[in-house]
Amino acid sequence: MTPGPGKLPPASSAPTVMGVVSRHPGQSHWEKDYDRCARQDVMTIELNHTIVHSRDKRAAAAFLAGLFGLPNPVAWGPFLAVGVANQVTLDFYDSDAEIASQHYCFLVGEDEFDQIFGRIQAQGIPHWADPGHDKPDEINTHDGGRGVYFDDPSGHNLEIITRPYGDSR
Repeated sequence: MTPGPGKLPPASSAPTVMGVVSRHPGQSHWEKDYDRCARQDVMTIELNHTIVHSRDKRAAAAFLAGLFGLPNPVAWGPFLAVGVANQVTLDFYDSDAEIASQHYCFLVGEDEFDQIFGRIQAQGIPHWADPGHDKPDEINTHDGGRGVYFDDPSGHNLEIITRPYGDSR
């Protein structure tokens, strides 16, 4: 019996590694750890929001919303919130302190990738195939999907991908 999406096989029929059910025999250590972290039968925990420190929250929030084709940012206290489809908000916050670059990766559909990447190209936004910015003007094709990195106005390293890493469907 094959389990449905997001479901683990019954413990009695599934191979285990150190007591953790493995979805696929022969997975690498990283893939097994990734599977263990992605298990949905442990507890229901969802990311609700994250604070994105910015040099100019209006510019940073408008950049993300415009590039991704999302609704306009919504003011909430000292934040400008940009919501994405999985009910997570990125809450942009003005900061006078030095801003440490963070990485934010967004899983998008093939059509959304084409639209967002088209806007990146049309606006002349520098982009790379890798997080170290060593492969300019390229996209990657990891795990049979597409991905690209680019910076927001505050220097955060943003990424869009069409397949989660480790997902070689």
